[in-house]
Amino acid sequence: MDSETNSLLFISSENIRSLVYLIRNKQVILDFNLANLYQVETGALNRAVKRNINRFPEEFCFQIIGEEYNNLKCQFGSSSLTSGHGGRRTLPYAFTEQGIAMLSSVLRSDIAIAVSVNIMKAFVEMRQFISNNALLFEKISNVELKQLEYQKNTDHKLDIIFDHISANAENHQKIFYDGQIYDAFSFIIELIRKASNDIILIDGYVDIDTLNILCKKQPGVTVTIYTDSGTKLSNTDVSTFNSQYPTLTIRHTKNFHDRFLIIDNTVVYHIGASIKDAGKKYFAINLMEDKSLAQNIINRL
Repeated sequence: MDSETNSLLFISSENIRSLVYLIRNKQVILDFNLANLYQVETGALNRAVKRNINRFPEEFCFQIIGEEYNNLKCQFGSSSLTSGHGGRRTLPYAFTEQGIAMLSSVLRSDIAIAVSVNIMKAFVEMRQFISNNALLFEKISNVELKQLEYQKNTDHKLDIIFDHISANAENHQKIFYDGQIYDAFSFIIELIRKASNDIILIDGYVDIDTLNILCKKQPGVTVTIYTDSGTKLSNTDVSTFNSQYPTLTIRHTKNFHDRFLIIDNTVVYHIGASIKDAGKKYFAINLMEDKSLAQNIINRL
């Protein structure tokens, strides 16, 4: 055995293990890495395999697909996979432990035999390591599964909490300035859509623009408007609204100067301007937190 071949006997198992990839649940080494170890061209290695293809069933050797190759590049970096592969028009072939053992007989060289022996030793060491640490790996897997399950449950609980906050958070005070028509319009519609049973609007000045806002309510929610007897809404306007968004009732009162929006007979907002004028002038909306005051307004209706 010459000195070159003898030096190959001392290729470290660590160097060989760095060339082993897990593809299709099998430990394999790619053809161009084997070619480098065997000191032959990749094409020559693969031609030798094709001449003896009956010795290389799929469990010995298979050509990887593009997705598998891209996954390897993502995991290990393109630099570790391009040496010997650059310029090729075909994807690499992967050799299992049995395929590598068969290669030494196909290539018929002292170098191939010496390298194959070292590769076999590396595979044996890897299997022994996995076997000796199987219990540890199982414990790690169980811990990871528990962490994933805990994370999943935690994320779900946080989603519920944030959804509840989003759905139930109340803006106690809101001020809109001249020109904030869209913001004011959107905020009032958000309040309107909170109602699940009924809406009461106390507003001395209502018109078609008021109905354009109230039509955004949830289906089945009834609406009662308390307004001045000189309202600009006609019976035709009310009938037209009810034909598509039932049920709207108009009642007349002169007892209120300010505007109020009452949601489901429990939540009361004090509004500084008619909702039809939302955003056209400075005005504020306040949530009345004193339940007794809110109930007093409802009782006076």
